[in-house]
Amino acid sequence: MSSQKSSIAALTLGAIGVVYGDIGTSVLYAFKEVFVSGHVPITPANILGVLSLFFWTLTIVVSVKYVALIMRADNNGEGGLMALLALASTSVKDQPRLRRTLLMVGVFGVALFFGDGIITPAISVLSAVEGLQIVTPAAKPYVVPISLVVLVGLFAVQRRGTGDIGKFFGPITVLWFLAIAATGVMQIAQNPEVLSAVWPTHAVRFAVEHYHIAFLTLGAVFLCVTGAEALYADMGHFGKLPIRLAWFGLVMPSLILNYFGQGALVLANPKAAENPFYLMTPDWALVPMVVLATAATVIASQALISGAFSATKQTIQMGFLPRLSILHTSVRDTGQIYIPVVNWLLLAGVIAAVGLFGTSSSLAAAYGISVSMVMVITTVLTFFVVRYRWKYPLWISLLASSLFLAVDLAFFASNSLKIAQGGWFPLVLAGGLYTVMATWKQGRHLLNEKLRADAIALPAFLDSVFLSPPARVEGTAVFLTAEPGTVPNAMLHNLKHNKVLHEQNLFVTVRNHEVPWIGMDKRLEIESLGHHCWQVVIHYGFKNDPDVPSALQRIKNRGCPIEAMTTSYFLSRDVVIPTLGSGMAPWREKLFAQMHHNASGAADFLNLPNNAVVELGSKIEI
Repeated sequence: MSSQKSSIAALTLGAIGVVYGDIGTSVLYAFKEVFVSGHVPITPANILGVLSLFFWTLTIVVSVKYVALIMRADNNGEGGLMALLALASTSVKDQPRLRRTLLMVGVFGVALFFGDGIITPAISVLSAVEGLQIVTPAAKPYVVPISLVVLVGLFAVQRRGTGDIGKFFGPITVLWFLAIAATGVMQIAQNPEVLSAVWPTHAVRFAVEHYHIAFLTLGAVFLCVTGAEALYADMGHFGKLPIRLAWFGLVMPSLILNYFGQGALVLANPKAAENPFYLMTPDWALVPMVVLATAATVIASQALISGAFSATKQTIQMGFLPRLSILHTSVRDTGQIYIPVVNWLLLAGVIAAVGLFGTSSSLAAAYGISVSMVMVITTVLTFFVVRYRWKYPLWISLLASSLFLAVDLAFFASNSLKIAQGGWFPLVLAGGLYTVMATWKQGRHLLNEKLRADAIALPAFLDSVFLSPPARVEGTAVFLTAEPGTVPNAMLHNLKHNKVLHEQNLFVTVRNHEVPWIGMDKRLEIESLGHHCWQVVIHYGFKNDPDVPSALQRIKNRGCPIEAMTTSYFLSRDVVIPTLGSGMAPWREKLFAQMHHNASGAADFLNLPNNAVVELGSKIEI
């Protein structure tokens, strides 16, 4: 019992550091953005109305929607948009058209997540460093350069992993939440009337009396729940109980106290609305608070960057991106990965965001649109899980989903008004990435159809080869092929040019499935083809780490002795030639051909030893 309590405590501490960094640093800019535009008059009634909106937004969106409903939709213990997409798509697998639509909608949500992954580090670090302007106005010209130095440094150290410093994330974030709660309590003690904002009547009165302003205000209020999707996304790492304990025990109370403290300060001094978070901090604690805020935003950014690496890996295994080079940064935790191309593309996007917008207030206009769209997509996917997987009656499914969808659509509609002010930025990023993912998926489908049409049946081919067998050489040849039962192009080229056949030959197909995990007992399918040849199919879930050499070691006891030192891996590196009439627009054909040409990360992705990989191929028209 003591060990179990200790484990839950450790997981709860870890969840505070990883899950709640993003939503925890929203206090730096969310409340400020409501009043900084000048649309909302700073009056006691309006301040209480806005605080009431903050309180009930956190309650409905996070406590009820995510904690009570969506966290129940786990996929074998895993959460996140990709896991939810897999659940929803498999729930309607008997309706192919609907399933394809859900896949495309879900993939667009993943693309939006990457757009969010660019804006979150930029706005978080900028808002923290802007505290230096409160310390001394002379620091204003240095806010952007300092922010860029912090961000570049953050991305530069990704290759080394977070194993050594990750253990400090939880304690630092706990200190952050305690600090923001304490500063809030100090202000509330001077203006305790703000506590009445917990009554929804204040929010209703504000919405009724200032309905035109209230609608605009929702876009800024929504900033207080950006990062809420992490509760579901990181559920597989920490479990439901630790995440819920952290939310109700520390995170939500600290956020509410800080927002109410900012409201109390603005009640006493309306001019403090320009930056209430830092202005309610005592002078002696201002510099330490800036340092702590910067550390908290770096931790929040780190969690999102790690999430982007993980989401990329899952997207690759679902077949929507080409196989990229993936490096493991920890020998103990296989989940700690580093994808160089994603890291540097994210950094380029973050630098562009900081350079284009320059301040956290300008970036706030760009922030909400992508997150609100992700929440709409999450609610839609959840409906299909509730209706078709959990088999709830239609009226219950519609009632539960429509209530949350109405809230999500209200926030999305308000944020859509800011598209011209910056909301276009994440939408352009998401649209570009979605085009890439959809093109790769469709291109691979067309390529596989072409390969199947031209394929030679493997058993009949082997029978013909062994009528007059070529010279046999020592060792094992592993031929990677997309379709089992067909002759790999790499084998044809090997026979044509080298005129030899290895002593043992394995024809290996790697299959990825729409489930998070596939256990070792279901990992391999093996079929003997005779002549010391075997057909092998390796199965992985989208959260498994593909490792072909390790999987093949398990067939030693199945009549196929394989030695790592004498094994060669043959990959087909075919050149795709785009042709008209393939079913894709010509520019998409060229895009796919270029992506296929540059997709050189298969060996790394499958964990093949580079010194044992042979790439052979030919030209294929699609």
